Amino acid sequence: MTIGAFARAARLSPKALRLYDELDLLRPAHVDPATGYRYYARGQLEQARLVAWLRRLGMPLARIREVCTRDAQGAARQVREYWAEVEATTAARRELAAFLVDHLSQLSHTSGKDGPAMSDGSRKCDVRLRLHYAALTDTGLVRPANQDAVHAGSRVLAVADGFGPCGGPASAAAVAALRALEDAPAATTGPGTAGSEDTADPASVRPPIPAGEILNALDDAVREAVRGVRDAAHGHPAPQESGSTLTALVWNATGSQLALVHIGDSRAYLLRSGELYQITHDHTVVQSMIDDGRLTPAEAAAHPQRSFLLKALGGDAPWTPEIRLREAREGDRYVLCSDGLSTVLPPERLRQAVTAAATPQDAVHELVGLVRAAGAPDNVSCVVADVTRAPVPAESPAG
Repeated sequence: MTIGAFARAARLSPKALRLYDELDLLRPAHVDPATGYRYYARGQLEQARLVAWLRRLGMPLARIREVCTRDAQGAARQVREYWAEVEATTAARRELAAFLVDHLSQLSHTSGKDGPAMSDGSRKCDVRLRLHYAALTDTGLVRPANQDAVHAGSRVLAVADGFGPCGGPASAAAVAALRALEDAPAATTGPGTAGSEDTADPASVRPPIPAGEILNALDDAVREAVRGVRDAAHGHPAPQESGSTLTALVWNATGSQLALVHIGDSRAYLLRSGELYQITHDHTVVQSMIDDGRLTPAEAAAHPQRSFLLKALGGDAPWTPEIRLREAREGDRYVLCSDGLSTVLPPERLRQAVTAAATPQDAVHELVGLVRAAGAPDNVSCVVADVTRAPVPAESPAG
């Protein structure tokens, strides 16, 4: 077949065929030594069409060359791996776009609203918000060791649930990476502890992270978490079997926003005006089946793969987390927990317990107590934080 006839049959342009020849992707069957004209065999159509399809997928030419050297089964595996990478990259970009939309929307609402000025040039007392918090983690009644880790401080709230042979060090490393964003000594860290708002001298804490820099700070923290989780499993015969979930809230400089970081099946809830909302989405096989309509929530509760993670820090799963910017309101109560709590307490029972508790300390003890009373088959951890008013006196004018 002439190059023109072959190009029409393969739905490729002659220019593309000449390029594929130069790149050793699809050599012609014969080249006229006198004219240099290319001729192709009809049996080459299948490979030409495969190249065209892979280009439509957006696969780089170097990757296509690798696919074309494999047998059918190997080529299929290469395509699956490439598309998984594309989906992971697309998901990361989607999360980034959502974060930027949230961030820019918040800027449009808050720009130019510094408060009314007094006649002498000073500002009125600026009312800001702050967190009152508590955390508790418990081994439970069945597991031999606690692989959960928690942290609660004036800026960072975090819960991580480790898995695999190095799950404990992995979850601790994940939380430690987020704790680096803290602006005051931790009120609660490590297993089996609980605490409340720290009373450190405000002059001794680090400057707050500006809202415009929170994305970079979170990205650095998550990358550090990934490194920490991998380091925790380094040297183990099967390091890919260990990893951790991570769900965290980071308070930013505005005093009215929380950045949510989430990967895995630990959860974050918001209690607002008496209603409890789950504000994270489980990265699990059963949740994806629920999303596709192949499984009901009731069926998911008893599914044998209900704990199989699609995303996590470490292990073989993709590690790109969700990042969201949320507006905090006075009176909000946030609850972060490992799946050892959310799989035991039904949503309504969780809402009742969180609503009835007078303080975050009461809430974490009540929640862990309820799970233990129900058998506590897994490690159970939770962080509860209340958003409260924190008046900040205005600075006096100079002179």
